[in-house]
Amino acid sequence: MSDLSERYTRDGYVFPVRVMSEKDAAACRADLEKAEAMVAGQPEGGSLFREYSNIALGFVDRITRDPAVTDPVSELLGEDLLVMACSFFIKEPMSTSYVSWHQDLHYWGLDGDDEVTAWVALSDVTRASGAMRFVPGSHREIVAHQDTFHEDNLLTRGQEIAVEVDEDDAIAVELQPGEMSLHHGRLFHASDPNRTQDRRIGLAIRYVPTRMGQDVGGICATLVRGQDRFGNFDLVEGGSGLLSDDDVARHRMVRDNRRRVLMRETG
Repeated sequence: MSDLSERYTRDGYVFPVRVMSEKDAAACRADLEKAEAMVAGQPEGGSLFREYSNIALGFVDRITRDPAVTDPVSELLGEDLLVMACSFFIKEPMSTSYVSWHQDLHYWGLDGDDEVTAWVALSDVTRASGAMRFVPGSHREIVAHQDTFHEDNLLTRGQEIAVEVDEDDAIAVELQPGEMSLHHGRLFHASDPNRTQDRRIGLAIRYVPTRMGQDVGGICATLVRGQDRFGNFDLVEGGSGLLSDDDVARHRMVRDNRRRVLMRETG
């Protein structure tokens, strides 16, 4: 077992992992902000960045396939990898946005726990800017959640763990631009508001092995490494440009399917 695998198995996370230079991270941030300006004011424009951004944005698709990212993930999940979700988590300067304590896998309708989130920083990520916090070893537990739908919560349903979390157990995941963290889909994690004058920008890439199945069905995925010998997901292509018409149309279809899964049982 490699050192990375050993730490991940023990703690449920690994960080920091350098995946690109700060210069390249700045170029990716510039592409993101250019795309944001292109759809500013459009009612559904934000969904292009919050849901399946790898389908709408070619530079994001390239990040998801970069061996600097997928090599560590493949140590944990194997050589055949799908991206089943990809989202920017952005906290504006001095904003009230936060992420409550939760486990990612609780709502995703998968038939197993073999999921790794690669969280790539495109800005400085510090305690003050709202870095994620992890509870070491919590990936071994499965706990109940409740929905809050709080307007400041960056999660789809404002979901949060329905048990008390001891804040003294948490560690802050501080990252420099171009570094990433890896965490298990059952790990307890949360983050506070951004109290700095710069945006806090992170790209969360959700990887699963191609052997993973769906309990509910309806979620599409993109094959980014190896082969898919199982066919458990409808495969879609990643983005080719910066919000091209074809990419945006494909994004809309895939996004709507995923929303039906995530929002099931909400009445």
